[in-house]
Amino acid sequence: MKPIKLWIAFTLLTTTVLGQGPLNPAKLLQPATDTWPTYNGDYSGRRYSPLSKINASNINSLNLAWVHRVVSTNNFSGTIKATPLIVNGVMYFTLPDHVWAVDARTGREIWRYVWKSKGGIHIGNRGVGIFGDWLYFETPDCNLVALNLNDGKERWHQQICDLDRMYFATAAPIIVKNHIITGISGDDLDVPGYLQARSPETGELQWQWNVVPKPGEPGSETWPNAEAMAHGGGMTWVPSTYDPELNLLYLGTGNPQPVIAGKGRKGDNLYTESIVALDADTGKLAWHFQSSPHDTHDWDAVQTPVLFDGEINGQKQKLLAQAARNGWFFVLDRTNGKNISSTEFVKTNWAVGVDEKGQPIPNPAKEPQLDGALVSPNQAGAANWHPPSYNPDTGLFYVNAARAFSVYYIMDDDEKPEGWGGNDRTVFSEGMLQAIDYKTGKIRWSHKWEGTARSGVLSTAGNLVFTGDPSNNFVALNARTGEPLWHVNLGAAVSNGPITYELDDMQYLVVAAGDTLYAFVMLNK
Repeated sequence: MKPIKLWIAFTLLTTTVLGQGPLNPAKLLQPATDTWPTYNGDYSGRRYSPLSKINASNINSLNLAWVHRVVSTNNFSGTIKATPLIVNGVMYFTLPDHVWAVDARTGREIWRYVWKSKGGIHIGNRGVGIFGDWLYFETPDCNLVALNLNDGKERWHQQICDLDRMYFATAAPIIVKNHIITGISGDDLDVPGYLQARSPETGELQWQWNVVPKPGEPGSETWPNAEAMAHGGGMTWVPSTYDPELNLLYLGTGNPQPVIAGKGRKGDNLYTESIVALDADTGKLAWHFQSSPHDTHDWDAVQTPVLFDGEINGQKQKLLAQAARNGWFFVLDRTNGKNISSTEFVKTNWAVGVDEKGQPIPNPAKEPQLDGALVSPNQAGAANWHPPSYNPDTGLFYVNAARAFSVYYIMDDDEKPEGWGGNDRTVFSEGMLQAIDYKTGKIRWSHKWEGTARSGVLSTAGNLVFTGDPSNNFVALNARTGEPLWHVNLGAAVSNGPITYELDDMQYLVVAAGDTLYAFVMLNK
């Protein structure tokens, strides 16, 4: 594995932006090539590119095209967690309260928008959504903002959550037909989660799906009372995926509340810690699968539900796969939510098996204790929000994973605990990139890291997997074998999911590390 020789292709820096204009909606239904039009590249969540100019045989000829370091205008700096979108040669990305448009060929800034914030938790922002000539992003102080795509001027903004109740917003909006799908976050104390669809033209509410049911609604029987439901949690802070043929949105929901102390919310606590399918036009629940019933370890199940068509026991099926924070890899029939397989993608100790639905059965001994309980995974999880990838060429699902142990403590043993009611202390952690065979749930290959990597993943038709390691390297591995092929040190950890696109017959590869975007290119020879 050879490190890259960094140099700037100055000839690229003189290129002008060509073909600026609206997003063609058809691009959302196609594999990402000259565009990256939505958070995961397409609706499926696979983060797979059919581009192959950059491939396993020539990866060491990759060159640095440009670097763009963000500069804030309100004394705020931060880490780029956003996935950039590419539309007609322009790249759009965010930090909290900020949106940039830059030339995707050169990194030159075209425009920048700054939201005047009223507060909120500025933990990060995962990017924008684009509909025709309009761009949308969420703000920490609970607003959905619409901008003109060509100049960044604000069109309107609408409140999507209540800042006074300690909600905030970090998700990248997803555009499905004439719906802007927005998710929200909370402070993990006492508010319920929900998902909304809003009008692209005005931002007006079209529908809202509440994660925690109200008394008398289906799922309410999994809560002890109305009071527990009213404070139940279940945030929706990672973008959904979508099947246009079924017209179903798929998303993972967050943890129930109180987070660690669960005595006051006995039951499974639906629909927290679940993969759910919703009708995209109405928000009506079609089906659910709960990955962590009655979670008391803060294992949000928001990880991307990845959609693909595969073969199970010789039969073609519409599938959904998720590598969940609790350490389990689930494969479901996405038409009805029926479980096909449930396997561990790292070794855990919190479940005693699975039930007839394929849901893990919690081990009571691994509930948080006054004198501590040793549990794996830890609070950060076997996987976190960072997007995985599925490669149809290899049939492998790639995810940055961690095998970690924490001692979980209860601090509030009351029958009605408040706040978190406990905490955890990590005592051991090791990281690896796992390649999972979806047909068997077995690990086909595992590349160990020296430390824990929390970076997104991209796979391509060039037989490559791209991600970040714990030593600030951007790394390429052979998608079939896991052999490391190339790396470059970026001086900070890879902080988003890498993307790739093709312009002027050249394939670009873009990744964020800290406050900087790096673009690499395979030059024509």
